[in-house]
Amino acid sequence: IFEPKLLEIAQDKLHIDELRNHFRNQPKFSTHELSGFYRSIEPDVKKTTINWRIYNLVQGGVLTRIGRGKFTVGTARTYCPGLTNKQISLFKKLKAKFPFISICIWTTSVINEFMLHQPGRFYQLIEVEKDGMESLFYFLKDKNMSVYLDPSPELIRRYLMDEKEPWIVKPLVSESPTREIKGITTVTIEKMLVDIFCDPIIFNEQQGSEMDHIFKEAFEKYAISESKMLRYASRRRKKRELDNYLNEISKYRQQ
Repeated sequence: IFEPKLLEIAQDKLHIDELRNHFRNQPKFSTHELSGFYRSIEPDVKKTTINWRIYNLVQGGVLTRIGRGKFTVGTARTYCPGLTNKQISLFKKLKAKFPFISICIWTTSVINEFMLHQPGRFYQLIEVEKDGMESLFYFLKDKNMSVYLDPSPELIRRYLMDEKEPWIVKPLVSESPTREIKGITTVTIEKMLVDIFCDPIIFNEQQGSEMDHIFKEAFEKYAISESKMLRYASRRRKKRELDNYLNEISKYRQQ
């Protein structure tokens, strides 16, 4: 539990102004780097004392923890994707029809917030456990919706390119980092970024230098857990590639 008095008593030991100045140009830094900062001021400071200071800095909003042993300066915002009335209504109908399967609903239009070039065509994504994909797909087909079941790259090129907002039913990777907003299961920023990185077919508009821009904007605007991203990327068998990319993009964000 955060005790404001503890932080107040330790102000002179936390060196908050110096810390902000020291890390002002670094989008992220490690516990090791924080330890180095404090030892440059107090060479004999104990590790337990440094850990206690870091705890107080996080609780006080001076630092934000963005991964295991990784931090950024300030209190970053939590990402909250927008949901349309149609998405909310459809999700409720699907959960009523298929109450025992996990479903995540979102749209690629939410990515526009982070993009330099704004596409005018989007995909409405319904991610669902594999066992329930076909049943859910035919349920939507019976409602005369423009819906596709885990389309191949060829099918996307031949048919979906001409549609403005088709619905796509695709498999929901187990242990995906989702979140609930008013009872609707939707995407987290960690899942969104990893999906863009792992799926160049669905997220064709978000590749290359555009992906670099998306990641840069996302990390600058919101609190993002890299450890959560890497766990999910591991489920998608892309952990090493994503880890390398995050290290590269970290250098890019410092320019």
